[in-house]
Amino acid sequence: QVRLVESGGGSVQAGGSLRLSCATSEYTFSSLCMVWFRQAPGKGRDVVAQIDSDGETKYTESVEGRFTISLDNTKNILYLQMNSLTPEDTAMYYCATIRGSMNLRYGLGCWYNDWGQGTQVTVSS
Repeated sequence: QVRLVESGGGSVQAGGSLRLSCATSEYTFSSLCMVWFRQAPGKGRDVVAQIDSDGETKYTESVEGRFTISLDNTKNILYLQMNSLTPEDTAMYYCATIRGSMNLRYGLGCWYNDWGQGTQVTVSS
């Protein structure tokens, strides 16, 4: 069962922008710690942004100042605004949160173990 649905990915040139969205019919995002992580082929998982239930945000150093995580509480949609994209940002991007206690991962202060199918971001030079 897919509980999180990511969208908004695409192909852009370096310096461009994309806004990713994450929707759900299962969770109330404002009560959870949410992350965006990415994974490129042959590379490990990289948590890039986090927003907690108090609305506090954290970013990994490589995206600080370029990416913004936000939450539309009225629509229950999580966003990741990505600006000044570089080819190093090319990856599959996932939104994630915690559900139960099995197979937990940790990143930027959030525990998570449930994510969607991802959305591909490709940045060309």
